[in-house]
Amino acid sequence: MASPLRVKTRRFCFSSPLPCFRESPIRSRSLGLEESPVQSSTFYLSEKIIYELERGKSPIQLLPDTSMRMSSFVVLDVLYKCSRKSPLLGQKFVALLAEGSNLRLSSESLGGMIHMSIQNRHTAEAQSLILRMVRRRGISRLKIVDTLISTYHSCKSNPSVFDLLIRTYVQARKLREAIEAFWLLRERGVSVSINACNSLLAGLVQMDWFDMAWKIYREVPEVRIYQNVYTLNIMIHALCKDGEFEDIVVFLDDMEKKGIFPDLVTYRTLVDAHCHIGHVEEAIVLLDLMVSKGLKPDVSTYNAILNVFCRTGNWEKVKELKTRMLGTGLAPNISTFNILLAGYCKDGNVKDAVGIFQEILHQGIAPDMLTFSHLICLFTKKGDMDSALLYFREMGDVGLIPDNVIYTMLIGGFCRVGLISEALKMRDTMLGHGCIPDVVTYNTMVNGMCKEGRISDADMMYREMMERGVTPDYCTFTTLIHGYCREGNAEKAFSLFNTMVSKNVRPDVVTYNTLIDGFCKEGDTEKVKKLWDDMINRGILPNCVTYTILIDNHCSRGDVGKAFKLWDEMIRKGIFPNIVTYNTIIKGYCQSGNLLRAEEFFVKMISDNIVPDRITYNTLVHGFVKEQKMHEVLALVKKMEIGGITPDIVTYNAIISGFCVLGRMQEAHQVFKKIVARGILPDRFTYTTLINGYIAAENLKEAFRIHDEMLHKGFIPDDKF
Repeated sequence: MASPLRVKTRRFCFSSPLPCFRESPIRSRSLGLEESPVQSSTFYLSEKIIYELERGKSPIQLLPDTSMRMSSFVVLDVLYKCSRKSPLLGQKFVALLAEGSNLRLSSESLGGMIHMSIQNRHTAEAQSLILRMVRRRGISRLKIVDTLISTYHSCKSNPSVFDLLIRTYVQARKLREAIEAFWLLRERGVSVSINACNSLLAGLVQMDWFDMAWKIYREVPEVRIYQNVYTLNIMIHALCKDGEFEDIVVFLDDMEKKGIFPDLVTYRTLVDAHCHIGHVEEAIVLLDLMVSKGLKPDVSTYNAILNVFCRTGNWEKVKELKTRMLGTGLAPNISTFNILLAGYCKDGNVKDAVGIFQEILHQGIAPDMLTFSHLICLFTKKGDMDSALLYFREMGDVGLIPDNVIYTMLIGGFCRVGLISEALKMRDTMLGHGCIPDVVTYNTMVNGMCKEGRISDADMMYREMMERGVTPDYCTFTTLIHGYCREGNAEKAFSLFNTMVSKNVRPDVVTYNTLIDGFCKEGDTEKVKKLWDDMINRGILPNCVTYTILIDNHCSRGDVGKAFKLWDEMIRKGIFPNIVTYNTIIKGYCQSGNLLRAEEFFVKMISDNIVPDRITYNTLVHGFVKEQKMHEVLALVKKMEIGGITPDIVTYNAIISGFCVLGRMQEAHQVFKKIVARGILPDRFTYTTLINGYIAAENLKEAFRIHDEMLHKGFIPDDKF
């Protein structure tokens, strides 16, 4: 197997290792406070402040007398003297100034305070002061850098202050400012440490600013800063994130020449990256390479590869890798089990999913929220709400509090099986436990109610979500629009559509298709045309479904000619019809009695590599039955079965109806027997058709027998008795 680390030259260049030392960060940029050139009043005030600080006077006692006269000269003079006499006293003064709410400190004053905090190793206070300076309006990066440099010597600071400046910018996600500060310091002969460089590189890589990261990386050896394994891992992450896998070997070779070698983190990063893009074989090669270099892969490394095998359903490889992991003495953690559980749940494998949960408990590992989420999702999708609720209750037993996602899954499960009242009870339980339904929860309930035909309840849910401050989204509106159209209330759906647009929720082709279909069914062609024009004006192009709806509308009205014009238009626009479109045209020809054209279109469908489905065949069967061509019907059913499509009760009902109309009751009865033999349950239409057929044939005895059987099966008769 080829190595996963393919070689290619890249945009980065490498320098030979340079002697690495920290230059003295400051040359001659101090304010000259060593001579303390302050006026007598300033001298008097600074001495008074130091005297009061030595007495232990609190900030509340000291500030009212001096805060309004606290110039930067005073502040810096106090800090200068304290740095030589008592740095801790200087830190007390810094705290005093920081707490002074009515005191506006100059940049120079803040700079001095930052240096004093660094001298006393009060890093948190120093960073807080840097943030205060950074967030102040009207102060540029140039001013900040020059201020810190100018006050550096006066307060006996150390170079870590410049590291902290870079790290603070990065942590505040001000990367542009961090980059500018880095270059400004570089121009002034100040070099930050490799730790600060790594912080900046990591921030850039996190934001996908790869080119800038490489630019900064190339500067590091130029200012004689030693790179380390953390630098290596950050830039490996950059290469992986940028998809530049072919450059990794070159980069690693160069780093090894500098005496920097990949560690466990390096290989884990590479394994994760290959797994993320599905290159699991390369990940296995890397796993073997780690072992050959004396590194021991950790559980996270194995988990990354296991995740790929589980996602792809390669359970044989899952078993092999799990055995290998256990053989190294590593024990699976909860992440391992959750990965396995996710795979089994995705496959709908209840037995193995439950088995994994039992193994988690057996190993003494506490299941987490994700564990229960997978199991509850599995059972709600299966419609097994008893099992879903069992695990829901078990969550509480182990001290886990269900979140919004868990409640929404259960609500969705109840909606899926038509138990809307139970879904509402679960919503109430959710609210009772302080968990607020979000738009996904409401959309789940609205969808469930619409599917059950409870459109008024869905509308109430829509109003409730708005009252609770939850903003309806595209899914909410489109679901309700579909619900109203299905109920035959296209006008209400259109009113909701206008609300949707007024709330700046952008409709798409699905929304328009739903409304067009609704108005087509109501025969409102004028509104259909307006919706079509509005859709085009919004830059939303009709798709295959749009054309199929309009074709079906024309076919239903018996205008196959117009339907076929639309067919030609969609082909001309490069929109390819699907099986529903073909079935719609075939239905149109059958309904108009043009079986010849229907058959021709059926042949065209096959030649266009569209495989006929049960609907196709049933449409043709109905067409031939309508024309009383029973020989062609039986031939078509035979062709249907050869094609691997099993006739259903709709098919057989059409055939029985055809024979009954022709008075061929014996053949109708044979078809009925065939239905029963094949395990297909006759429905009300089957019995009613046979009864009416026997009555027409004046065979009342058989009609009564079928009538009695129908009653026995629980069907209400609809016959001529």
